[in-house]
Amino acid sequence: MNFNKDGLLPPGDYALTLNGLRASILVRGPQNDTPWDVKWRLFLVDNLEALVQQLWDIGIDQIYIDGSFVEEKAHPNDIDGYFECDLMELAKGELERKLNALDPYKVWTWDSSSRKSYRGFTKKQLPMWHRYRVELYPHFGQPSGILDEHGHEQQFPAAFRKTRDSFLPKGIVKIIK
Repeated sequence: MNFNKDGLLPPGDYALTLNGLRASILVRGPQNDTPWDVKWRLFLVDNLEALVQQLWDIGIDQIYIDGSFVEEKAHPNDIDGYFECDLMELAKGELERKLNALDPYKVWTWDSSSRKSYRGFTKKQLPMWHRYRVELYPHFGQPSGILDEHGHEQQFPAAFRKTRDSFLPKGIVKIIK
């Protein structure tokens, strides 16, 4: 796995364990003169692991990460991602309840009223971002709120496989056990 000329993972799904992610170019950096914040990226993966383990503990194993973390950016702000889940479990609040029973900080919510400001950021962030610097969203086939180059709303799988500004195709990482 290497970055392409645009500083992106080439299009495709890259299945990695958490240890494989730690050993990958995404954490260790490209073999060039690009300054790379390995310590920060390891910190993000450690935080991601806590949330992924909670998802695994309740039976969710389709977990994908993206965002600037999978780009040739020395110091990404965070890790973005999504996981596939059951609509009814989410709608009934069971998903949040199960996950918050496992998380000591009770960060599992996607309620917009739970978003808080953070200095230097214009976008208000979810509690999981404030605690872990990771945002994982549930996906059950719904639109993501992210528009494509034609102004159409995309589902997470499509939205995470393109850059948001230039709409260039890029790869995504599937976290596996």
